[in-house]
Amino acid sequence: MNDTIRDVVFVDGVRTPFGKAGKLFEETRADDLIIRCIRTLLRRNPGLPPERVDEVALAATTQIGDQGLTLGRTAALLAGLPRSVPGYSIDRMCAGAMTAVTSVSSAIAARQYDIAIAGGVESMSNHPMGEGVDPNPRIIAERLVDPDALQMGFTAENLHDLYPSITKERADAYAVGTQQRYAAAVERLSGDITTMAARSADDGWTVATADELPRPETTLEGLANLRTPFRPHGRVTAGTSAPLTDGATACLLADAETAAELGLPVAMKMVGFAFAGVDPETMGVGPIPATEKALARAGLTIDDIGLFEINEAFAVQVLAFLDHFKIADDDPRVNPWGGAIAMGHPLASSGVRLMTQLAREFAVHPEVRYGVTTMCVGLGQGGTVIWENPNFKGAN
Repeated sequence: MNDTIRDVVFVDGVRTPFGKAGKLFEETRADDLIIRCIRTLLRRNPGLPPERVDEVALAATTQIGDQGLTLGRTAALLAGLPRSVPGYSIDRMCAGAMTAVTSVSSAIAARQYDIAIAGGVESMSNHPMGEGVDPNPRIIAERLVDPDALQMGFTAENLHDLYPSITKERADAYAVGTQQRYAAAVERLSGDITTMAARSADDGWTVATADELPRPETTLEGLANLRTPFRPHGRVTAGTSAPLTDGATACLLADAETAAELGLPVAMKMVGFAFAGVDPETMGVGPIPATEKALARAGLTIDDIGLFEINEAFAVQVLAFLDHFKIADDDPRVNPWGGAIAMGHPLASSGVRLMTQLAREFAVHPEVRYGVTTMCVGLGQGGTVIWENPNFKGAN
């Protein structure tokens, strides 16, 4: 028996355009969004025999209706994969797709799978966060968590309280910067996006080719005048928060030997990952202990990381991470092509969006050896995955 751990590689990743909740994809089924991503992955990688896929792991935060019914299996069937290919659904709220990746990657490393598809989808138009949930009353009655922990915007205000040096002005400046970085990189980002048909009862059919949400015209003056919906005279606004979003992502993972056998590209190699729990009332700090844990396990330090893809649930959450690791607000290593404040955050699908973006950044930064994808998670968690750049040629 061969019990050595195998290298896991990220072959390719795609996503739909991200639409504003209640707009572009309001009348589009969630499962059709993820099916489109799977089909695009197969088309972009013709060297992969579909029957070689060992697993399809798909995430949704609200697993109900067209996001339910063991989505990994039903989407695999509808995407045209052979009936021999199994699938399952997974949930870790915003880190659902990230957890789908780490779950199947662990099985690949342990020689239980050779190839897997992982991803996520969220239709916040039709399945708002918390739809149909029935929290155990003990959670509040026994003060296990504060009621604020159940509303993400409240946790962001709490984070401002925890880090008084993170002012509204700093958060506003960060939000303007990420909008500008996205606008400058939009052509590069288009390589991640598959077109998607969308229907509207008013406007008929259209083909979505780009994200609907970016606001490149955002200014500090405009953000200063926005209301603070989560607290009177607060600091968190719509402009410093990721908008409610519809979208899907999917990626192809394999062991290095199988990728070489089939002639599949290698966009990056997984180094390690970690998840961590934190106080639910300040869930935005989750990426900090998750990153510390992942770095320690990999024998690396924060100084070894040349690129950071941090999910921008809120500007304050990114700034808390940067302050902890003594990284400047405008460090060019951080979300260099913009983030979720600009393009949107379709909850469970965002983890793979971070990965596809990092993979493309690796391709144009051969001087960078290691990169991180990290995100906060509702109810007090964080997740981090460390990746290695196969194009590395310099000293970093």
